[in-house]
Amino acid sequence: MLKGKTALVTGSTSGIGLGIAKALAAQGADIMLNGFGDVEGPRAEIAALGVKVSHHGADMSKPAEIAAMVAACEAEFGAVDILVNNAGIQFVANIEDFPAERWDAIIAINLSSAFHTMHHALPGMRARGWGRILNIASAHGLVASAGKSAYVAAKHGIVGLTKAGALETATTGITVNAICPGWVLTPLVQKQVDARAEKDGVDGEEARKRLLGEKQPSLQFVTPDQLGGLAVFLCSSAADQVRGVAWNMDGGWVAQ
Repeated sequence: MLKGKTALVTGSTSGIGLGIAKALAAQGADIMLNGFGDVEGPRAEIAALGVKVSHHGADMSKPAEIAAMVAACEAEFGAVDILVNNAGIQFVANIEDFPAERWDAIIAINLSSAFHTMHHALPGMRARGWGRILNIASAHGLVASAGKSAYVAAKHGIVGLTKAGALETATTGITVNAICPGWVLTPLVQKQVDARAEKDGVDGEEARKRLLGEKQPSLQFVTPDQLGGLAVFLCSSAADQVRGVAWNMDGGWVAQ
């Protein structure tokens, strides 16, 4: 379905980003990965799907590196047809205890980076008359939790940025949408599970149950593969008129 298209997926060397990259690759899209840590493993997984794959190590807190990444993707593959803004970090503390530098980093990576990628990718999409922008928000883009002020603010901002982008491209072949996952057992969430286990003096399995039980009525984690399936749909012609949505896949979290 996506043969001949190129997808740039930020924060895609693990977790949600990698799951989405693999789902798009399975539909024929060439992929530019971005992120730190192990690169060769994810690159091999995607190459095995029969598409071209590259990697750019842009630091998503640095606008100049983001601009260079978009330019590199266009130079290597000819276009950025699909942009998935997934890069994110987390820190948990009450507002009065929240370090200012942590706030700045979360806003930069979780929110501002999406503006910068869109800023640089949209001209090419407009010139070609087609594009898909998927901003990975969160259930925390729709509701809040205590101790996560920066993350909640950034993800609410992502939803607002998505709506503005959708209106600006409403008469074009470009769509801009947000996906709002609930708990996904990514490395980011695993850190919270580990912290919960230590705090409550329980094992990992019990900590996972307690974490899910507080927010996610299904008591099951959303999987990267499930999010990848939603991303594929939003890139399809069936979703041509899905514009500006914040689509929650959250096991019932925000239905409460």
